[in-house]
Amino acid sequence: MAIMQNQNTISQMRRGILEYCIVSVLADHEIYTAELIDRLKSAKLLVTEGTLYPLLSRLQKAGLLQYRWEESESGPPRKYYSLTKEGIVLQKELDTAWMDITKSVQKIRKG
Repeated sequence: MAIMQNQNTISQMRRGILEYCIVSVLADHEIYTAELIDRLKSAKLLVTEGTLYPLLSRLQKAGLLQYRWEESESGPPRKYYSLTKEGIVLQKELDTAWMDITKSVQKIRKG
């Protein structure tokens, strides 16, 4: 049972930072959804389309993301996401919060 609780705790931690990771990736440039999933997975964030798409939709409805469609020569049109001005503000606020949180955790761990 302890192993299951540990996995649940780790999963919750990863989910808790997923939004921050998404806006951080988008802070650099617009990105195609599959590329976003690849970037998150390469960072060892276990993300599925079933987790990502509702989160992207929620962020878009909140006015933090925007998207555009681009025709693709190798398949269906692709949806590219980017941050809005409000999303850029959020990303900067989350950067500050992340720095504060990591400093706090490091301080606690060092005693």
